[in-house]
Amino acid sequence: MSLPTVQGSTVNKRNKGEIGMCRLLILGAGQYGMVAGEIAGSMGIFESIAFLDDNNPAAVGKLFEYEKFRREYGCAVAAIGSFELRMQLIGKLAEAGFEVPVLIHKTAYVSPSAVIGMGSFIEPMTVVHTDAKVGNGCIISSGTVINHNAVVGDGCHLNCCTVVKSSAEVPAGTVSDYGQILGI
Repeated sequence: MSLPTVQGSTVNKRNKGEIGMCRLLILGAGQYGMVAGEIAGSMGIFESIAFLDDNNPAAVGKLFEYEKFRREYGCAVAAIGSFELRMQLIGKLAEAGFEVPVLIHKTAYVSPSAVIGMGSFIEPMTVVHTDAKVGNGCIISSGTVINHNAVVGDGCHLNCCTVVKSSAEVPAGTVSDYGQILGI
């Protein structure tokens, strides 16, 4: 089985064991950071995982100190609820030379023909189907189904059990309700 196409990341090669493990830095240690950390842990491709956060004493540094950690951590993601800040940080991480991976939980199904943008999170028990496209910096929550040929714009947060109908287009920055059907 081949892996989905992942834009802007070498995560496919890591999953296949073609290149070594990377140390992951997660910007944000709140609720989204904890989710990102668990997803990353389930993948088994990161040597270690650390957090930057302004309010969590367990973090290794403050949110905007990411450049100090570039030599130590090759990979970094932004796990922030705010669409605008998440997208800003993803751009800054890429500019600083970090690999911005896609995090896909081991229990999610992502079609080999799907395309997932950098910095997106695919949570447990999610389906991203044939030829679906998910933009950069998306949070696709547990139980969500993105049906075939659907397009999800950058920075969307599809809450648990959202269904995106086949061939639907979800605009950038959309936040769905739990169990919402998009593309009616």
